[in-house]
Amino acid sequence: MLALVCVLGCTDLRSAEVWREAPEYLNLFAPRAHRDAYRIYVSPLGLDETLRALLADPAVQHPPGAWTPESISPFDAFGRTGSYNRWKLAGLYGNRRARVARGPRVDRGHVESWMLVAPYPDPALKHLEPGTLILVLQIPPS
Repeated sequence: MLALVCVLGCTDLRSAEVWREAPEYLNLFAPRAHRDAYRIYVSPLGLDETLRALLADPAVQHPPGAWTPESISPFDAFGRTGSYNRWKLAGLYGNRRARVARGPRVDRGHVESWMLVAPYPDPALKHLEPGTLILVLQIPPS
């Protein structure tokens, strides 16, 4: 609960203690050509708690359909552009689906696309972690 209160009081959510930056996931899930545009974080909180904390941020945008959790296959969640081993990922999830929420945030005039995934694999793809993986794509200005 204390961690959630910390997030709600922070303007830069990434500086909050609720999640930490996790660059070890960049090679797995970010497309090689755009890796510099991605930041990845992990939270020990579940998807619903992480989403509640994020939605308290006034920089989060709310277009129709955004931030609605859905259960999807891990391949749909993580895409096909990362270098992760698809067989290992399939074995981790088995018949389970990943819970995913997506939406935009505007940070100091820069648009970000956020994706939250729970549960998520450890970097070695050996087991699923109970928290939330947060992938943030900084969209370049047009």
